[in-house]
Amino acid sequence: MRLSAPKGTKDILPSEASIWQFMEDKARYILDKSDYKEIRTPIFETTELFARGVGNSTDIVNKEMYTFIQKDRSLTLRPENTAGVVRAFIEHGMFKLPSPLKMWYQGPMFRYERPQAGRQRQFHQIGVEVFGIKSAIADAEVIQIAMWYLNELNISDLSLEINNIGCGVCREEYKNKIKEVVSPKLDEFCEDCKVRYEKNPLRILDCKNEKCRQLLLLPEIDEVINADYICSECSDHFSELQKYLKALNIEYKISKMLVRGLDYYTKTVFEITSNALGSQNAVCGGGRYDPLVEMLGGPPTPAVGWAMGMERLIPLLKAPEEEKLTAFVVSNYLDETLQLVTELRKSGISTDFDLANRGFSKQMDKAAKSGAKYAVILGDEELKTASLTLKNLLTGAQEKFNKNEILTKVVK
Repeated sequence: MRLSAPKGTKDILPSEASIWQFMEDKARYILDKSDYKEIRTPIFETTELFARGVGNSTDIVNKEMYTFIQKDRSLTLRPENTAGVVRAFIEHGMFKLPSPLKMWYQGPMFRYERPQAGRQRQFHQIGVEVFGIKSAIADAEVIQIAMWYLNELNISDLSLEINNIGCGVCREEYKNKIKEVVSPKLDEFCEDCKVRYEKNPLRILDCKNEKCRQLLLLPEIDEVINADYICSECSDHFSELQKYLKALNIEYKISKMLVRGLDYYTKTVFEITSNALGSQNAVCGGGRYDPLVEMLGGPPTPAVGWAMGMERLIPLLKAPEEEKLTAFVVSNYLDETLQLVTELRKSGISTDFDLANRGFSKQMDKAAKSGAKYAVILGDEELKTASLTLKNLLTGAQEKFNKNEILTKVVK
């Protein structure tokens, strides 16, 4: 039986790797210029971290985690990385460092979901986290960096939606009001929403079930959703964020239905979409999660961040032109060839040769098919005269040089 990759996973082939490298390089450049430092956390953590951090009312914890038992300890492949970064922040005492602490990450995440376009069971994210700043200036900066990155990738038709879901105090009144108006219709909502009703009624607003979405449009429910329950502090924070976004000339829309799918969010939540995609059009999501550090055992620390799914971005990108070889060494003298190839590569010249050591004409054919600009020929005559022949594979012109001259010529 022929083996294949597990459902929901995908090989990234050499022909596809350049577009991934392009995305990663762009992220690294932008985040380096913005003074964000990379953090790399394990791809599995204790299951308790996600149950406490992500929240047991979420689909992620209830349905989608890959969990296994190792020596009586429950471990889980990370379904997202904010909880892992917060765990590292606490474990390594980074809260003692001067604020703000700005970090970014990239890597694979794992969720047992139904595979579809732009969504796999093993998927990859780029994300940022900022710790220690209570002001909405941090919210504005992370949004600006997300928009900058997407613009640098030439992703078009972007829309930013923002909302303020309140703090732990004012949100309770909002939750109770939602329960009050949903209660008479609860039997008509999906089974997941019935669980959310008990654990976190705000997440009913995030349901993707079409029937539930229609029920939320009922006048008595819609009136509560569009009412303003947030306290003066949360309201001021939201006004401050809007002021900064306007200063940055970033257009936005306020969406009262936007709550995001994780329990740790508070105050600001946001989502960036691209209309160039289909129904699954979100390319970035994030928000503020001020309670999370304390929830996981650290000191009270305000924080905000976002994550982008890289698989979701790829259909919107034009693959960069693959860099071609500069030189291909043609020779049947393997000792000398290895020495020459090594020297050329260490001089910064992309170089290859024929590992199969075929005849001269076949090596020249391979050099031409490789796309290299030059063939560097080391034959009998070149060995006798301590020289090398440089052949331009585009024009056919060739000339003899000594080794140092070759290096200078090819580098030019």
